Amino acid sequence: MGRVLLADAIDESAVARIKAAGHEIIVRNKEADGPIEEQIKGFDCVIVRSATKITREVIESADNLRLIVRAGVGLDNVDREAAKEKGIEVKNTPEAPTVSVAELVIAMMLALARNIAQADSSMKDGRWEKKKLTGTELQNKKLGIIGFGRIGRKVAAMAKSFDMDVLCYDVLDIDQVSADLGARRCSIEELIASADYITVHVPLVPQTKGMIGEKELKIMKKTAYLINAARGGIIDEKALLRALNNGDIAGAALDVYENEPPLDWELVKHPHVVATPHIASSTEEAQARVGELTADKVIAGLK
Repeated sequence: MGRVLLADAIDESAVARIKAAGHEIIVRNKEADGPIEEQIKGFDCVIVRSATKITREVIESADNLRLIVRAGVGLDNVDREAAKEKGIEVKNTPEAPTVSVAELVIAMMLALARNIAQADSSMKDGRWEKKKLTGTELQNKKLGIIGFGRIGRKVAAMAKSFDMDVLCYDVLDIDQVSADLGARRCSIEELIASADYITVHVPLVPQTKGMIGEKELKIMKKTAYLINAARGGIIDEKALLRALNNGDIAGAALDVYENEPPLDWELVKHPHVVATPHIASSTEEAQARVGELTADKVIAGLK
């Protein structure tokens, strides 16, 4: 039997499965339990979402830890190098929210193209602004996808149903999969300069931090839109705000931010930004899949 610290909430059915497999689960109370580096002692496994950070200090404080499971996609809140040094296995569930994130990206494109947020707001204010809110179609527009993993590919497949021209870029070999999906692989420079919509789907690592900055925003089309439902920090928020204020690009849709919640709300409140509070994977279906996959990985990892 293993002792499991549940630092962030997962679906109750997943908790029940882990218990049924013979493991003890302790649910962390952030207010009452003190720093996690003090609480981690004696646990074989810790489960986190995006809120709890498993830092080097936490890992070095652990005396029995052999498994870290991140219920979700990114691993930027886990010090993987420190875990590797101590022989601690790190797992996540990247397959769980693919459809939910991809659907939000498509919804954001439609919201930007058809001024849906502005139209709804004006109607609720009792204003009929039919002429002011003329939009554009997605059909025949170029969608640039930076990062062509599970989510990027799902976005591409959905975009093709809108008859969009899909461009894609990745540091990995994506020649075959891009051809299979009817997308065209190109350089990141060509993608940024020619796409009408750009969406990023890369992990937040040192190489991708600020990868869309002032230089990249300057070469985007003035009619183009930028979407980030991956990780805050991939886009330089200060550079994006300047680009929006200067009219360098048409707008942006953001679900993730450098600080969550944001410390400065100016970008979020910009009239040409559609903003959501990190809800890309917040669907009933995705959360159920996250829970099931988390349970699978905890049970298998503690055997």
